[in-house]
Amino acid sequence: MSQKVEIDDVDRKLLTVLSRDSRTSGAALASTVGISESTVSLRLKRLKSLGVIKGYGVDLDAAALGVPLQALISIRLAKHDRAEIDAFTAAAPKFPGVVRMYHMAGADDYLLHIVATDTEAVQSFVLDYLTRYPAVAHTRTNLIYKVQDGTEWIPVGQ
Repeated sequence: MSQKVEIDDVDRKLLTVLSRDSRTSGAALASTVGISESTVSLRLKRLKSLGVIKGYGVDLDAAALGVPLQALISIRLAKHDRAEIDAFTAAAPKFPGVVRMYHMAGADDYLLHIVATDTEAVQSFVLDYLTRYPAVAHTRTNLIYKVQDGTEWIPVGQ
């Protein structure tokens, strides 16, 4: 588990801008936040070295790539054998169509966010990849109508 990192208002502003567009240039960040470009660079290096910034990514439009359907699949294990948990945890993120996997506490053990071409592909995913694991006791599929990121989750100063 990560340690809490102390950040100031300038770091928060940088993170807010980058969370909206990770390709924002150093010059644009400097102008928006009101600091020099070299200070932006130093602060970003610090935030990366502390693990606050884990990486930069591309937000893909799955529908434009031919996979317009998204689903969340809850998975409950029958037993919590370490070997079976480790095997499932290693394999599931590599299943075709998996966008993200969450290992959770609560009624369900995992939540998979997947993309698929249609409902038949979702059904095939469940049957071909999830039910073949003896540890999987139950799955529940919820289709996603729309995905919208939150915009204001960066903590305010204490």
